[in-house]
Amino acid sequence: MTSYQQLQQATDGERATLLSAPLIHAALSGQVTRRHYLDFLTRAYHHVKHTAPLLMACGARISDQAEWLREAVAHYIQEEIGHHEWILDDIAAAGGDADAVRASQPDFDTEVMVAYAYDTVMRRNPVGLFGMVYVLEGTSVSLATRVAGVLQNALDLPSSAFSYLSSHGALDIEHMGHFEKVVNRIEGEANLECVVHCAKVFFRLYGNVLRGIDLREGA
Repeated sequence: MTSYQQLQQATDGERATLLSAPLIHAALSGQVTRRHYLDFLTRAYHHVKHTAPLLMACGARISDQAEWLREAVAHYIQEEIGHHEWILDDIAAAGGDADAVRASQPDFDTEVMVAYAYDTVMRRNPVGLFGMVYVLEGTSVSLATRVAGVLQNALDLPSSAFSYLSSHGALDIEHMGHFEKVVNRIEGEANLECVVHCAKVFFRLYGNVLRGIDLREGA
């Protein structure tokens, strides 16, 4: 069994729990409002804007013995930088206030998830950040494009309001192929254990972010 397969197997339960989030089921059935979508985009903005800085911090802390991994991180930075601006464009296209979102503070669950990511890189093991990559990109691959199509019809919004979801659904398929190769090349049992542990935590933390969006009627 490859390291990537071990990661998949070890996190099956946590992935299933994330995918059971009410927001995901509501989105796939078109049972969300424009406010729900804007709430999702706002939360996405507040964690996606940290993706490149987190990867930069990760790359800076990787040992010289794993220079190839630093190069892989640099590749991710090139791919991810600026994506939070796409989200602000989507917010504006969906009728939201992008400037207000840019100036706002994150909700509690998103702030905790981001804080855990920085703590992983700065205090524990920078390689653990790949657990976050696995959760966010893996979830995107399985859901983003489908959700974008359903919501565009349900909410009667232009395609310009779904650039983040639509592009990531396609981009992350390619990214996951690259990610699998990276994980399979990571050396040391402790490093793989850290990636698995962090993935388990991020499945829970990202699930909290999604569950924090109030789906009650009129909310």
